[in-house]
Amino acid sequence: MSAGVLYPQRRQRATDDLRDRGVDLAYLTADADVRYLTGMPYGSVLFLFASGRSILLPWDELLARKTAQIDEILPYTDFGRDLVTAVTEIAGKANLKAGSTIEIPSDTGHLRYAKLKDSLEDYRVLCRAEDLSSFISRRRMVKDAAEIAVLRRACAMTDQLIGEVTAGVTDGSLRTEADVAVYLEGTALARGAEKMGFETIAAGPERSYGIHAHPACTAAKFGTPGLSILDFGVNREGYTSDVTLTFARGPMNDRQELMILLVEKAYEMAAAMANPGTGTHAISTAVDELFARDGFSMPHGLGHGIGLEIHEAPFLKSNRETGVILEPGMIFTLEPGLYDRTAGGVRLENDFLITESGHEVLTTSRLIRLP
Repeated sequence: MSAGVLYPQRRQRATDDLRDRGVDLAYLTADADVRYLTGMPYGSVLFLFASGRSILLPWDELLARKTAQIDEILPYTDFGRDLVTAVTEIAGKANLKAGSTIEIPSDTGHLRYAKLKDSLEDYRVLCRAEDLSSFISRRRMVKDAAEIAVLRRACAMTDQLIGEVTAGVTDGSLRTEADVAVYLEGTALARGAEKMGFETIAAGPERSYGIHAHPACTAAKFGTPGLSILDFGVNREGYTSDVTLTFARGPMNDRQELMILLVEKAYEMAAAMANPGTGTHAISTAVDELFARDGFSMPHGLGHGIGLEIHEAPFLKSNRETGVILEPGMIFTLEPGLYDRTAGGVRLENDFLITESGHEVLTTSRLIRLP
């Protein structure tokens, strides 16, 4: 489907939601929401009217005119790059009737909310948890065909990099954490990635105990005896992959072998359960119970959705209230992990697509035993 059709269709669903909830005008500032509805990558305010009209206020007008699919573009500088001024003037120019409902994002701070209330005294201003951004987040949780195609491309590039990094660590050409991180970023950008999906985490045996090592990489050795963790993703056309590999070199002690065994077992069990109709909380709970039987506890969630954001719905946690039922089109990570201050860390993470009949694993991350 062409962008000329795709973005208007997505906005139509959003304006339908506004009408269903009795909202006349709403605006969005989150980059992921704006990009999902217009194609504009960053730095914009998007106004949507229940009538179907849409206006984009970009910080970079030239970029917007090249990339955004939208009805109308007005430079943010025309409003002094001030959100309260922009909302007030857009409402006035649109000739909204007195008493019309204007919805502002749920994350609006108290001071800004007060200013908007004062400036929009002729309108009904609503700030509530279930706002337009919440609706869009639910829509983004199930990827459409265009999004799946882009994520496949991101995952394909990721798999190429997995193979190359594995070869480099094995033959010793990539010796340090920094070597690995710099190779990944330079190669990904040279092959057409927009950027890395997030800061690459390369942690050698002395630092792999951290869930997300800090700093993300150093000049320390990587892939030397012990457990090393590599967590990275690539961003293609706004969408990011996310994988984690663990490198195990040399003889492992009993605790390390047990951690490896449990993580691989948890991954296989979670993957087998990742099918349409299964609750995310059920998968997460099963993994937590598996670890607990051997006295371990996983200090993070089992996985999360990926897309225009590196962490987005659905989230796989042992919480029935916040869980969702998996359905075709959802793309998320499964990443069981265990960590020990002395033994180091083990994490295995791949990207999964839920299909009509089960699931598809989009990446080929694995635990790699080095000689």
